[in-house]
Formats: sequence, C-alpha cells, structure tokens
Amino acid sequence: MAKEKVILAYSGGLDTTAIIPWLKENFDYEVICVCVDCGQAEELDGLEERAKFCGAEKLYILDVTDEFADKYIVPCVQAHAVYENKYLLGTSMARPLIARKLVEIARKEGAAAICHGATGKGNDQIRFELGIKALAPDLKIIAAWRNDKWTMDSRESEIAYCKAHGIDLPFSADSSYSRDRNLWHISHEGLELEDPANEPNYDHLLVLGTTPEKAPDEGEYVTISFEKGVPTAVNGEKMKVSDVIRKLNELGGKHGIGIIDIVENRVVGMKSRGVYETPGGTILYEAHQQLEELILDRETTKTKLDMGNLFAQIVYEGKWFTPLREAVQAFIESTQQYVTGEVKFKLYKGNIIKAGETSPYSLYNESIASFTTGDLYDHHDAEGFINLFGLASKVRGMKHQELNK
Repeated sequence: MAKEKVILAYSGGLDTTAIIPWLKENFDYEVICVCVDCGQAEELDGLEERAKFCGAEKLYILDVTDEFADKYIVPCVQAHAVYENKYLLGTSMARPLIARKLVEIARKEGAAAICHGATGKGNDQIRFELGIKALAPDLKIIAAWRNDKWTMDSRESEIAYCKAHGIDLPFSADSSYSRDRNLWHISHEGLELEDPANEPNYDHLLVLGTTPEKAPDEGEYVTISFEKGVPTAVNGEKMKVSDVIRKLNELGGKHGIGIIDIVENRVVGMKSRGVYETPGGTILYEAHQQLEELILDRETTKTKLDMGNLFAQIVYEGKWFTPLREAVQAFIESTQQYVTGEVKFKLYKGNIIKAGETSPYSLYNESIASFTTGDLYDHHDAEGFINLFGLASKVRGMKHQELNK
C-alpha cells in the first residue's frame, strides 16, 4: 500500500530541513517539498539537492514572483497598508500566496496533509493555517513546532538531530540572524536584536543596502509613473511591477532608504523586535501616496486612510481569504481609477525628498489655490461657510456664556 503524502512548506533553512526526517520518522509520510519563490534570490541555490539528501521524494520550486507583485503587493501599495505605522507587511503579504500554492500542489499530488515549520510563538503559523483552512478545509495541518512528537527546542538540538540521522549541513547555531526574504523586503530577528536596548549591528546585518551614513554624498533623482494606481515605469522606462520593485530596491538600497527598527505587537499577544529592509517598497509607498494627494478629494482621502489601516490589520493577521479583505480591497480599487501620473523624488542619505508630481487628473487648481484672487473663488464666500460650519460651536459658546452669568 502506498504511503500517504505530506506537502512540506520548504525554505531550505534549518527548521524545514530538520522536519523532513522528522516527518518520515514519526508519521511515515512520503514527503513532498514545496518552495514558493516570491523573490528569495540566491537563497534557492542548491535547494533541490538538499531536500532530496534529507529524504524528500521530490521538490517543487514555484516561481510566483510576478503573481506576488501584481496580486498581493499592488493592493497593499494602493491601500497604503502599514502595520503599526512602520511595517510595510513584507512577510505578511507573501504568506497567503504561499498557502494557496501549497494547497494547489497538495491537490495535484493527492496529499493528505500540509506541514509548515512556523513556530508556536509567531504570526506565520496563523497566516499559513488560516489560508489552508479557507482553501482546503479537508486537509490535515501539521505544525511541527506545536506537535507533541517535536522534541527539538533550539538550533543546537535541530543540528544534533540532523547529524544523528546522517545529515551534516552547513548550519551554525549562532552565526546568523533569523531572516525572511522576498521581492519586497528582508526581515532580521535574533542575535543582538532580541534585546531592545541594543543598537542593531548594521554592518553585520544589512543585505539589501547600506546605512544613510554610508550612502553616497550625491543625491539621485528618480521618477515613477503610475496608471490607475499601478506602477508602470521608472525614469521613463516601462517595466512590469516586479521589475519596478527590483529597480527601486537597487536605488533605495544604494541611498540608505527603507530601514526600520520596530518592536511590534504580534497577533499571538507578545511583542517582538525586528529590523526590516524595504528600500524599493518605501519609495513606492511614498510615490503612490504623493500622487494620491493630487487626485483624491478630501472625504475619499479621509475614508481611505481608515480603510488602509484596516487592510493592513487584515493582511497582518492572515485574513486574506475572507469576504472582508475582498470588500475592503474593492473599495480601495475603486479609488484608483484616476491615480495616474508621475512622481519625482530625490534620494539622499535615507531621505525621500519630493521633487514634483504631475497628473492629468489633478484636482489642484492654481487659479483657486493661489493667493492672488482668481475667477473661481470669491473670498467673501468664506464668510457664509464659516457661519454655518461654526454654528454648533457658537451655540455651545452662547449657552456656556449664559450659564456663567
């Protein structure tokens, strides 16, 4: 009788590498590894050899970079979705896509279960499992770190477990940060970052760029074009969204853009400290927001700010596959019909400095906004407006004046 199959979300790191022999030993599954490539770059080198060496029957490497950019990153940019005023959701926005691909391969292979290596302290366990439950409620989910059969509690014990099973891999117990990388960002946790009192060792830590202090002494201009809220060109060169992000990562990293150090509130209730590098994303968020300043009216802007914060919360909490996310995204997309134009910035030592913006749909009217009286605005009209706008305040003031006599 053929063994049941389990799909393992495989990154090639120590955790998921140790899980391969652990699954075979404790569940007698045929292990199918799936690596969903959201732009991990060189992290994928040698992955297939490693997975099979550790006992996997096969490894799927799925390049979903363009889908990630078009279907997951763009909605977050359009929403200006920022968690706790700092985090640009680099890990959060990738997890639902990974969950979808795990389910697709599980169906293709006829698997009985999906396994992930997210810890019981983190957010990713929630994001993966909510996605799988929404898309394939019949599949069993194995969370290795929460399973009673999982006895490893440190990198040292995982390394020892691998060696005991004849697997000797180039992992060190204390030489690196815990990182997550994709097209949009790279996150760093661990080592000195575990104590918020410590300054990050940026010389050791940074991957995508440099610090503002070490950025070039000369600034650099960049122009970004949008059509209906979607970035379409950098410095006049048309390109797909994923290439826009790659180009802006290069420019932003060079000039020390998009490095944040945050103590955030995880969904599970604890605080965690991390450093995120999001050079291109930081530029793209700023450019999109600047363009919207020209185009969106006051009331739409006010409501969109609230919806953007809600969208960030939804994505952070792993609730992508919900009617609420669809409804909020539908509102946001409706605001993007006229978000077309160009934004110009100067990048200089960690700063994004405005250098002009244009749009055929700009609501800015110089004739009205100028200090010089124009044909479209009569200063005397403001008097009646102020009388009505301030009526409630005046009535309240009159009442207090009466009571104080």
